[in-house]
Amino acid sequence: MTPLPAPASGTGPARAVEVLVVGGGPAGLAAAVELRRHLATVALVERELVLGGIPRHTRHSGYGGRDLHRVMSGPEYARRYAALADRANVELHVSTSATDWCADGGIVTTSPAGIVRWAPRAVLLTTGCRERPRAARLVPGDRPAGVLTTGSLQQFADLFHRPVGGRAVVIGAEHVSFSAIHTLTAHGVFVAAVVTDQPRTQTYALLRALTAGRHRVPVHTSTDVVAVRGTDRVSAVELADRRSGARWSIACDTVVFTGDWVPDYELARRRPLAMAGRHPAVDQWLRTSRPGVFAAGNLVHAAETADVAALGGRHAARSIASYLTDGAWPGSGVEVVASDPFLWVHPARLTSQSERPARGRLLTRVGRFLGPGTIQVVQAGRVLHAAYHRRLVPNRSISLTCTWLASVDVENGPVALVWHAGR
Repeated sequence: MTPLPAPASGTGPARAVEVLVVGGGPAGLAAAVELRRHLATVALVERELVLGGIPRHTRHSGYGGRDLHRVMSGPEYARRYAALADRANVELHVSTSATDWCADGGIVTTSPAGIVRWAPRAVLLTTGCRERPRAARLVPGDRPAGVLTTGSLQQFADLFHRPVGGRAVVIGAEHVSFSAIHTLTAHGVFVAAVVTDQPRTQTYALLRALTAGRHRVPVHTSTDVVAVRGTDRVSAVELADRRSGARWSIACDTVVFTGDWVPDYELARRRPLAMAGRHPAVDQWLRTSRPGVFAAGNLVHAAETADVAALGGRHAARSIASYLTDGAWPGSGVEVVASDPFLWVHPARLTSQSERPARGRLLTRVGRFLGPGTIQVVQAGRVLHAAYHRRLVPNRSISLTCTWLASVDVENGPVALVWHAGR
């Protein structure tokens, strides 16, 4: 990355740019590269020392297929986007955290160079998401060392080359859980068990076979973690079977809590922006409730794959370029409501019958296994769309085509996702 001089001090005049991108993961980098096709000054701030987001410490392959049209490892993918942004002459500021908003809608950042006030014409938030740690999951017990998330595990092992333990238990059974198994076994750690409160695993059969299956890792389904034990270091986890009530312990020195994603929404809430649950509420073109503020990537759909986030970033860039050209900002539109069994829906607002969301799809997730049945899109009693599904799996994305958007009445109340069980 080309070094940049330190920006002006926070005590001086605000730093003017056309667009400020907050977050240097796949969505932010892809957006910044696309924006430079249309605009003269695009700046990106990233709180980490290195650009690339989560992929930079995820060493397995599978990145880049849909956005870069080549398959590569996570670190290769992160380096590729960082290089593209550098070649596009994006102003790249690492070790720089966006901490607050100015009264006029600008952004305040802090870095080793000091406090800086930015005055962009538009702001794009791509702050991503994170796994909920043990404390947020309210798992009781002792407080020893050796309790990690997948992200901290991969940073310790692959970025900092630190030992992470000898015998681990992985909590969770979605895609990232089996990525954690891959990281652990690649670093010589014995995985004693995978534990999930769901009745089945939520990943693809091939990924499970290549990780847990290959190493003969037992998978305990419908099982809760009731305590973590240990003094200086983890010594065991206590488990309880939801079906029988049986309790037992597994000896280990490392516990990895995986998945259970939440968006990094702190900056969005400080504006404040209208929220749809934990996500900023955006429309098809990723516009928030505040003119000039856009949001993309896993901040608005936690957690999709890196290439989906990157494609969303590009979509946001085109939306921002249009806004900076004509200054148009839509009205409030209609809300898209996702109630039980749906956890969230993206986009959460519809402001036009003609504008399509990124990839032409709505995204949603459910909180439990379901099926067979039909997802209906309903407004004022009218069924706008219906799609049959053999099954719905928690922690896996469900996409709905948007051919029905022309039928939405943006003046006629909310659009709802409704689940009807049965064939």
